[in-house]
Amino acid sequence: MNFSNSEINEMYLDVLKELGNIGTGNAVSALAMMIGRKINMKVPVVKMVKLQEVPEILGGAEIPVVGILLNVEGDIEGFIMFVMSQASAHLLVNMLMGTALNGYSEFTDIEKSALMEIGNILAGAYLTALSSLTGFKMIQSVPQLAEDMAGAILSFPAIQFGETGDTALYIETEIFEESSRIVADFFLIPTIESYQKMLKALGVA
Repeated sequence: MNFSNSEINEMYLDVLKELGNIGTGNAVSALAMMIGRKINMKVPVVKMVKLQEVPEILGGAEIPVVGILLNVEGDIEGFIMFVMSQASAHLLVNMLMGTALNGYSEFTDIEKSALMEIGNILAGAYLTALSSLTGFKMIQSVPQLAEDMAGAILSFPAIQFGETGDTALYIETEIFEESSRIVADFFLIPTIESYQKMLKALGVA
């Protein structure tokens, strides 16, 4: 039996929310260990979306964003994308490196490396959560960094990782530490075959 995107949202929202809660909890714990300070989080927003909806989710096609991209292989194939505003990316780097925010200038090589390492750790946290719910084994590639308009950011995964499906698992994560508030959007975009495997594992297809 095939279900529409809205039906999947309605029928399996609790499962997806659990994935979001576990993944975000893992990610926040890992990030707190990196910076050596407590980090708080809001309950994440979790849903399935179509790729063409992503630019609007990110605030509009012309909004400049920072994307951290990772390939996923194993029982599930596709890619992971973390997307943040320029402001959130700078705050995250400053939080990690213990430095004060000094405008939104171009990222240095060290700052880019820090962002990619953060993406690597956060991706691992979410994949661990997905694995705990489905039993799938997955591995992630070395992260890559992209800076572009929200409307163009999806071209980078297509170039780097090839064809994928048109549906993404979307988790909006908001974390805050003292006066800093960071919003990061997580997207798991599986291949069409892997998407069907995910649905079967969750009892849908």
